[in-house]
Amino acid sequence: MKGKYQPLSGWRKKLHEIVYEADTTAGKVFDISLLVFIILSVVAVMLESVPSISGNEYYHNFLLSAEWFFTIVFTIEYIARIIAISKASKYIFSFYGIIDFLSTIPGYFIVFGFPGQNLLALRALRLLRVFRILKLARYLNEARTLRRALIQSRPKITVFLFAVLMVTIILGTLMYLIEEGNPNQEGFVSIPESIYWAIVTLTTVGYGDITPQTPIGQAIAAMIMIIGYAIIAVPTGIVSAEMVKSTKEEISTNTQACMACSKEGHEDDADYCKYCGEKL
Repeated sequence: MKGKYQPLSGWRKKLHEIVYEADTTAGKVFDISLLVFIILSVVAVMLESVPSISGNEYYHNFLLSAEWFFTIVFTIEYIARIIAISKASKYIFSFYGIIDFLSTIPGYFIVFGFPGQNLLALRALRLLRVFRILKLARYLNEARTLRRALIQSRPKITVFLFAVLMVTIILGTLMYLIEEGNPNQEGFVSIPESIYWAIVTLTTVGYGDITPQTPIGQAIAAMIMIIGYAIIAVPTGIVSAEMVKSTKEEISTNTQACMACSKEGHEDDADYCKYCGEKL
């Protein structure tokens, strides 16, 4: 198979091994350092939302300096990932590429004091920094198995959710008919609100803002609660079974990333990328 890109060489090849792979000492140090920065940056975003901390001048300046630091670090990482790959667009428009961009660009609105930063739209953009937590996904070894199990169990989960939806609609409507004529009842004033109560009860959340007053309504509520405990185990069992199946079928893979498209998860004896076909 003939390659369609210029193979990396020299310092770019070395950079690729550090940024995209974890088999070398430098690659492991890079990954662990980045993990620490991601966690610390997310903690900083959370602390910034605490009024007693953000209102303090010392802490405010400290968090601003930390944001400068994290923004520079993640910008360098983003640029390095673009440089260390032959087809930059493959990374830029990939899931992780978009996440890396979203987690980096809002920092510049903070450190440069973008005008009107208290506007709701800009505040939402600033909060996009929390997307940095999604950068952790690429470092979770079992994420691939979990994703495969969720995809394989999707048809069963979909059928299950539709069944639960039908149950809540039927029971919610039934409770509306039962409780509607009771002068002491509160909450069952419409079918949608009764369905809301059925969902809250079925999921065993039980806010208590709506409660049945009639003996028949209370009996049905008790039945829904019992059904709720039984229902909780169904999706767990479906996903667990698929995870066990996926683990048994899983083929040994390594951390090698394609120099063209940056995809990982290749088999140990693979000579070509299974995603883009380029030589590994």
